[in-house]
Order: sequence, then structure tokens, then C-alpha cells
Amino acid sequence: MKRTDKVLLIYTGGTIGMGCNPMTGALEPLDFIHLIDNVPEFAYLKTEVDTYQFSPPIDSSDMSPEMWVKIVKLISERYDQYDGFVVLHGTDTMAYTASALSFMLENLTKPVILTGSQLPIGQPRTDGKENLVTSIELAAAHHEDGTAMVPEVCIYFSGKLLRGNRATKQNAEMFNAFNSFNYPCLCDAGVNFVFHEHNILKPDFSKPMIPHLEIDPSVFVFSLFPGIEENIVRHMLQMPDVRSVVMRSYGSGNAPHAPWLVKHLKEACERGVVIVNISQCMAGTVEMSRYDAGYQMKETGILSGYDSTAECAVTKLMFLQAKYDNPEIIREYMKRPLCGEITI
Repeated sequence: MKRTDKVLLIYTGGTIGMGCNPMTGALEPLDFIHLIDNVPEFAYLKTEVDTYQFSPPIDSSDMSPEMWVKIVKLISERYDQYDGFVVLHGTDTMAYTASALSFMLENLTKPVILTGSQLPIGQPRTDGKENLVTSIELAAAHHEDGTAMVPEVCIYFSGKLLRGNRATKQNAEMFNAFNSFNYPCLCDAGVNFVFHEHNILKPDFSKPMIPHLEIDPSVFVFSLFPGIEENIVRHMLQMPDVRSVVMRSYGSGNAPHAPWLVKHLKEACERGVVIVNISQCMAGTVEMSRYDAGYQMKETGILSGYDSTAECAVTKLMFLQAKYDNPEIIREYMKRPLCGEITI
């Protein structure tokens, strides 16, 4: 596979490139040049790095499907010019973006690594330098035949390279901000890189990457909790623009023994609303046949989300809804892994 020895660094915004506003004391995005100036280690990288900056940079809480489409366009238009891509992104919605990109970049054969930091890169104790430099090196890593070591959408943070659609933010304070509770990491980055190749996706390198630029965000997420009221659930499930629902249930997919809940969920499924059941637990999978409280959910037509993260379930539905009008087709694709996002 022909290599370019170049990586594209895409700066969307986030804490890594922020500075302190002297008037308010709040963190706000700075110009990308400031970020580069704080990383003299760039001079020692073995790969050339080109940069692209969102203008203006955005806080990750403002991330949107339109921004995902912009990132996909950037990568697809420059796909043959670079060996890999690094996306600097705020941590709050990074797992959503990583999950969305994993579906929107079909048959990805090059690394797309999202990273950021918990402290701005100009601060003395920042984690941004290591995250950034290591992500670039991982994006450039390749086998002897030139193929990428990790041809996936990933998140790199604090020594761990995680599959993007398996990762979730676990900590707002510590440097190990992300974890992948239901899938092992793809690489441990210590003194050396230790790639776990049996965990890494193997795309067809002879086929092109196919970008998808359509997203339908007609999805709603709600969590079950003791005391949840019928009227609220009924109104939510009957909203005319909702095409799918991610329901965060208890444990292995359990819900209250409430006849009204079963009734409204079943009616919604019969109207064509796709309802996916995922666990509120960080680790584990949905097994709706395990307990009677979960079995009643299965009987309504609700789908198991298996061991999907909420971020992945939401973005997978958005992706599928943009491709298919038929809810039965969407249901079928939700039952199978498209790019390593669930374990069946």
C-alpha cells in the first residue's frame, strides 16, 4: 500500500486548545497556532503533519451531526493524501463523534484517531502533549506492507487506544477520561506500542473507503427509573417526529412490571418506532430473556442493544435512519455489528 508519510491533524476545538480569558477567567478556544507553539516535540516526529482548523473552533458541547458530516468530507476529500488522521476534539461529546464516524466512514482502511485533553496544552501539567504526539504516531504506524496498524476510528487517551464506537467518557477529573468497558483496548502506549492485533478490525484494503454524508437525528433517549410516570412516557413515545428510541433499562435489560409501560412500548413498535434496549450499567450486555422483567420487554418488539454504549446506539440509529425508510430494515441492521460496535 502506497504511503505518503503524512498525517492530517484536524482541530475542531476542545480543552486541548483553550486558554484563560483574562476578563472572565473562563476557558475559551484559542487560535490553532497557539496550540502548535506549545508542542516543540512536533520537530522530532518522523511523519509530516499538516493541519486544518475549524473556524471558529467549537466547544464539544456544541458538536452536531452537521459537524460530523464536515469531518467526513474533510477526510474523504484528502483520503489519498495522508496515511492517517488525528481529530482534536473536546471530551464531552468525543465518544458520540467517534461512534458516528465509525459508521459514516465505511470500509475505513486508515486510522482516524480522536484525542484531546483534560487540561489546556499551555498548562504545565497538561496531558495534551502526550495525547497529541502519541495519536500522531499511532496514525502513522503501519505494517511492513504499508497497511495501517489500526485502520479504525479510535479514541486515544492516557496510554490507551480504544475502539471509538466502544468508548465512553468515564471521568471528568482524571487524565484517564475514557474507557471501553465491553471491549479490550487496541494498543497500550507505554515506552513502546503494544498492539493487540487480534482486537483490531481487518478491512478489505483492496476496496475503497465509502463516505456517508447523511444523518437523521430523529432519535430520543430515555432512562427508566423508579417512579417514572405514564403520561411522560406516553407523550414521548407518541411524538410524531421520533423514528427511534434508545431506552436505558436496568441491569441486563429489565424494566418495571407495569402494564401501561408494556402497552405504550408495544404500540410504538407497531407504529414503526424502532426501540433499542441498552443497559444503564457501564459494563455488561442486555439479555432480555434472563429475567421475567426483561422478557416482557422482548415480547413488545423491543430490540436488544447487546453491549452497545448509549453513544453508539444513538449514532448507529441516526446513520441507519438516513439510509433506510423501512423500520424493519433498520431493526435488522441494529441486530448485527457493522464495524465492531457490538458483541453478539
